[in-house]
Amino acid sequence: MRSKRLRREIDDLAAQGRIEDGTRDRPVAVCRKRARFTSGVRIAAMECRHCASPLEKPGDFCLVCREANADAVVLDVARDRTTMTMLEDDDVVGETTITTVPEDGDEAEVVELRNYAGLIADEIRRKRPEEVYASGDREVVRAVRAELHYPFYRVDGDDPVEAVRKRRGDRALDVVETPPAEKIGGSHTTLIGGRTGMRAIQTVAGHPHVKKVIPGPIDAGGKGSQSGLRAKVTRADDGGNVRLLLRDGSSVQENRIVTTARDREMGERVREDLNDVLSEEEFQ
Repeated sequence: MRSKRLRREIDDLAAQGRIEDGTRDRPVAVCRKRARFTSGVRIAAMECRHCASPLEKPGDFCLVCREANADAVVLDVARDRTTMTMLEDDDVVGETTITTVPEDGDEAEVVELRNYAGLIADEIRRKRPEEVYASGDREVVRAVRAELHYPFYRVDGDDPVEAVRKRRGDRALDVVETPPAEKIGGSHTTLIGGRTGMRAIQTVAGHPHVKKVIPGPIDAGGKGSQSGLRAKVTRADDGGNVRLLLRDGSSVQENRIVTTARDREMGERVREDLNDVLSEEEFQ
């Protein structure tokens, strides 16, 4: 049973058209900002856990006391539907469903995908989380990642929320706030692949657990390839650092990646993240 205060809040939201209260025990808030898109929110705590000020949506950042009410957001992404779960430690504090109607045709599809990713990103920004995790459709995930500046990780499995809980239960890695361009250095300044090679390097340098990227010498004696520039991160060493192999035609360049991992096991986690990002950016 709900308290009288919460019942009144739900009734007020329903009167404003922000709640479709077809079932009184499981109301759904609907965002009507954009045509062809809906954003339904499962109601949880509608007030700030720090100062008890009312929140428009569960897990929102509180603009009264300037405190966050969710420290992580988990996305379960499909091409036409995304479920966004907000976590505070291991507790679920809210869940939002964002849907779209995929368009046909090159231009219409591009616009629709951009708007869909933008709506997801807008919902995430409302929470101001410390981390964002995503599983599912790579095209949509890539578009959402491009909209955000939070530490962003890919997770796999049938239950992404449980996968995130398990991952967050492991030892945390330090986050590096340095801009990607400032992480790149060393005695070798030439990169194979020109601008494409630099984009691959900056993609890796943008990862929150990468401290530094040190380009290595170029070996022009490798096996030729007609598939364009390819990038792959190799297995971690005992100190948790990895290497990025760039291959373009017959040229190969091995680049050292210094991470915040402290051992091989944690380095392997970073390696998997980096290869996921490179795959999403179509370098693999």
